[in-house]
Amino acid sequence: MLYPELFAQLEEVRWSLAADVPWHSFDAALLSDEQALTVKMNAITEWSALPATEMFLRDNRDDSDFSAFMSIWFYEEQKHALVLMEYLRRFRPDLVPSEDELHAVRFEFDPAPPLETLMLHFCGEVRLNHWYRRAAEWHTEPVLRRIYELIARDEARHGGAYLRFMRRAIERCGTEASRAFAKIGVLMASPHRAGKPLHPTNLHVNKELFPNDTVQSRLPDPTWLQRWLDEQIRFDDAWEKRVVRMILHNLGSLFGRPFDSVADLNRFRKSLAAA
Repeated sequence: MLYPELFAQLEEVRWSLAADVPWHSFDAALLSDEQALTVKMNAITEWSALPATEMFLRDNRDDSDFSAFMSIWFYEEQKHALVLMEYLRRFRPDLVPSEDELHAVRFEFDPAPPLETLMLHFCGEVRLNHWYRRAAEWHTEPVLRRIYELIARDEARHGGAYLRFMRRAIERCGTEASRAFAKIGVLMASPHRAGKPLHPTNLHVNKELFPNDTVQSRLPDPTWLQRWLDEQIRFDDAWEKRVVRMILHNLGSLFGRPFDSVADLNRFRKSLAAA
């Protein structure tokens, strides 16, 4: 089982809202209304770990080890929402999300193949790590910069944990798992082909609710994410290439072969499909 070891590893590096966030360093002059509003949107987005956890537990009923790991993932993701809301409660109480705004992103996700979902969320953690690192650079208020640094590191560790479950899946399921991971890897590493940076929060997940079946579509401002990326934290092509390189590097490690480009990964995917 991976859960006991992952629990011990993540417990050692877990940060505290009381001890590790320098609340006393807040500088109101360095927080703009624009920046504070992005904190609210990120807090609501992080709250969507709740329906994602419900999905994971439903679709992985036969995997108690992974389901137990969800107790760690869910706790830490909800803490991300909590620390952002605590920041607003202390310094911009007018922007604290309402319970209705939080509940709006809790809706049922359609059942999906567990292997594909695992890979999707691995890529999502890689992308979030880079988004939050860039957000930490964009923000000027020191407490907020520290918060984004902390949650970025959490996302990187979550990606590492998902990767371990992916390795185990290949050991158990062989080519079936490799096909699933390669297929989703090509999709998630090709944002220009999709016309947007792909992340679990902006993908459609409930046919009956379409088009309001993405987390992004249920935010108070559904257009916020793209504006945050393009105009605020300026997540440009150079940063996007970092995300793609990280996905390709980890898949190369997983499959035991290098991938210098998405085209290399796609050729490998096709070879698995033909096998």
